Amino acid sequence: MASLLPSFFGSRKTNAFDPFSLDIRDPFEDLFSSTPVNVPASTRETSAFVNARIDWKETPEAHVFRADLPGLGKAEVKVEVEEGRILQISGERSEEDEGKNDKWHRIERSSGKFLRRFRLPRNAKMDQVKASMENGVLTVTVPKDEEKKPEVKAIEISG
Repeated sequence: MASLLPSFFGSRKTNAFDPFSLDIRDPFEDLFSSTPVNVPASTRETSAFVNARIDWKETPEAHVFRADLPGLGKAEVKVEVEEGRILQISGERSEEDEGKNDKWHRIERSSGKFLRRFRLPRNAKMDQVKASMENGVLTVTVPKDEEKKPEVKAIEISG
């Protein structure tokens, strides 16, 4: 029953009709599963640190991705480009070492792996992807090909 309730931890901005989103999930899988609602099936088996929120905006020059990854350094994050114009962002936050005499009162920070994949449009220059990390924010910039406007040629009318 709890799997039918909406998540209180935010909603994903993915859309089943968005051709660039790979985060499409089966709407019926929650009926037969005890796993949390807002976790895509592709991520469940690898992730406890699932909600790596990533914004994607398109400017006239590039596609820009920004991910909030507090506490992670660039050594724990991978940005990869796959065939078929797929951008993959993944990483891992390790669990803290527990001392023998430590007594935990609350554990709210998540740990584990995350993996997000995005299908980029044809105008993406996949060979010129750049990534930077500053203050726990990963920024990935994918330049775009310049839009080619169709050449208009005037035709002289005879007669």
